[in-house]
Amino acid sequence: MSESGPDVSSTRRPLASYVGRRITPTNDSNSEENDVANFEYFGLTPRGPPNLADFLEVWNIEMHSNPEGVNRKRHHTELYDNEHLIVRRGQPFQITITFNRAYDSAKDKLWLEFLIGRYPDITKGTYIPIYIQEQLEKGKWGAIVESAWNNTLTLSIISPPHCIVGRFRMYVAVMTPFGIRRTERDKDTDIYVLFNPWCQEDTVYLPNAGENEEYVLNDFGRIYYGKFAEVTSRAWMFGQFERGILESCIYILDRARMPLQTRGCPVKVSRVASAMINAKDDGGVLVGCWDGQYSDGVAPTAWNSSVEILLLYSETHLPVCYGQCWVFAAVFNTVLRCLGIPARVVTNFSSAHDNNANLTTDIILDENGKKDTNLTKDSIWNYHCWNECWMSRNDLPPGYDGWQVVDATPQETSEGMFRCGPAPVNAIKHGQVCFPYDAPFIYAEVNSDIVYWNRQKDGSLIKGDVKTQEVGKLLLTKQIGSEGSQDITDQYKYPEGSEEDRMAQGAAIQYGVKKEQAVTEDPMDVLINMHVPERILLSTNFDVGVEIKNNSSEKRSMTLHLSGSVVFYTGVPKIQIKDKTMKVAVEPHQVYQTQVKIKSKDYESHLVEQSILHFLVSGNVTETGQTLAVQKAVTLQIPTLNLRVEGQVEYGREVTIIIEFKNPLRKPLEEVVLRIDGLDTLKPKLKLFSIIPENATLTTKELFVPWKRGPRKLIASLDCSALRQVVGELELNVM
Repeated sequence: MSESGPDVSSTRRPLASYVGRRITPTNDSNSEENDVANFEYFGLTPRGPPNLADFLEVWNIEMHSNPEGVNRKRHHTELYDNEHLIVRRGQPFQITITFNRAYDSAKDKLWLEFLIGRYPDITKGTYIPIYIQEQLEKGKWGAIVESAWNNTLTLSIISPPHCIVGRFRMYVAVMTPFGIRRTERDKDTDIYVLFNPWCQEDTVYLPNAGENEEYVLNDFGRIYYGKFAEVTSRAWMFGQFERGILESCIYILDRARMPLQTRGCPVKVSRVASAMINAKDDGGVLVGCWDGQYSDGVAPTAWNSSVEILLLYSETHLPVCYGQCWVFAAVFNTVLRCLGIPARVVTNFSSAHDNNANLTTDIILDENGKKDTNLTKDSIWNYHCWNECWMSRNDLPPGYDGWQVVDATPQETSEGMFRCGPAPVNAIKHGQVCFPYDAPFIYAEVNSDIVYWNRQKDGSLIKGDVKTQEVGKLLLTKQIGSEGSQDITDQYKYPEGSEEDRMAQGAAIQYGVKKEQAVTEDPMDVLINMHVPERILLSTNFDVGVEIKNNSSEKRSMTLHLSGSVVFYTGVPKIQIKDKTMKVAVEPHQVYQTQVKIKSKDYESHLVEQSILHFLVSGNVTETGQTLAVQKAVTLQIPTLNLRVEGQVEYGREVTIIIEFKNPLRKPLEEVVLRIDGLDTLKPKLKLFSIIPENATLTTKELFVPWKRGPRKLIASLDCSALRQVVGELELNVM
């Protein structure tokens, strides 16, 4: 039996210590706080308590934090489900103090103290003494007497438009000959200070009232997905005003150990948050998963709301499973809007993931013109969701304020962490990729070229067909004040092939985006095209049409390969379902056409979320050696949930919701989870069904009592391993 050595874990020094290199540790937690003395003596502490009968004593502090009160209405914070006073920086707010006697400005000296963090410091803006003045000054903390009546004193207080965003502790301090007398620690007097898009001096100022209503105050939105020719959308509950969400957003910054003195800068806040929304590096909010295996968590397609995710993260302090790009973007949108930064979700259809910033997506074909799946590592995502947030970029030259791209999906590292942005949209459009942050990567997502390479027997590659207009086909976001979509493609790029487009590409190359030679589409005398039906229902058979057009005056022959695969929305194949080789000869100026049948039994049991198939037709022209290639993605139409309401919808009275769904597959659905959000509960209602037989219709009822008046939305999703991305929504108007 061996003897163990002494336990030295309790005596071992920490790996790093601030002692000797700085006076205090980094102030990077909004939740931690220091002890503040209720009485701070001048000089030595006397033996007995001083006689303070003649000096002001604070009996009560009224924060006017009622949502219907003057503060919350003026600061556009009345929607937050929170008992504390929530204000926006750079704008006055009022508090009322009740004393033991009337306030006398001639002989009474008092001031307010705002503190944030455990190590408040006046030089870092984390300790702020606020003295009563004759008038308020813009850009500075200050307070003036709004009114004085009997024992009460109402003060108007203003914060600077660049101050720290977070939760401040407040004390009232009174000067006496013996020392400073302070109120006791009272969490009811804590104040949340947010970014202010309504303040002209704030860096997130957004002058348009309709845009503020949409990009700051709207707690519902739409996520666009599918493919650019068949765009689909789903509703999403951002829920930035729900109980506990503001605290969760501040916890995220604390978890990142973001210094408090930097939390007034939207550039830094959005960059830190983009890293923290994903769980890579730092134990952030969401674990990304793209392999279709979600048994130990929730499938990304099943979420309807950011609220459940953020509350689960702040309660457990553990990353939530699982997310994909639209979930990362939706949760990020909630955090930005909650803190007061205008934000929106953007979808880029046919989005490139450029690993080496050479602006090409490379597809390798073998010597027979067939796709080499082992060597082809690049893929085009059917779509990719990211965010834009609105701010001034005082760290950049003029001309780059406004919308900035930020992306929380963990794709590539930026300065050692999985994060992306903020990068000015205007810089992306003009190819000015020298500006921070991560502009080259974002530029490539909307501007890459697809290049088909012919791999020779000796391993060398010869450039074949080139497609210069297949990436960044369409960029969409939700319209202001409606459920429709807004095309913002022209904000990211000039028309393909235009003079402005060539200039932007030249600028991108000049500023560091590698491109050894300009990629051009070589003229070809044989053209290839592929036709698939526009709308294909799940579990149906369909034909893929192939068309070869010979524009030359000579006969052309070739060997064509058609491959079909079930793919993830990222373009990564899961399994090949079709592999067909065709010998083709086309007479001069003639067209050859053929069709290949795809049967539902070939793909149905292999589908992953969003039910996407991918087809590639490729081959070499025997006479000229030219490469022909064309690829298309097919998004099968998934049935939706049908939601309807019985009877009138009235405040405080029980409402019946009917939910229907028909199983479209020729097999039963097992272990089905129905998730319903918007029922006036913080967490969704879950209903479990062990089996839904093939071609059977599920009908279920849900009862709830609405406690919020006006228009509202219910969102539901149905999820199981065999079928995902089944969603539905219902608009209600609570009388």
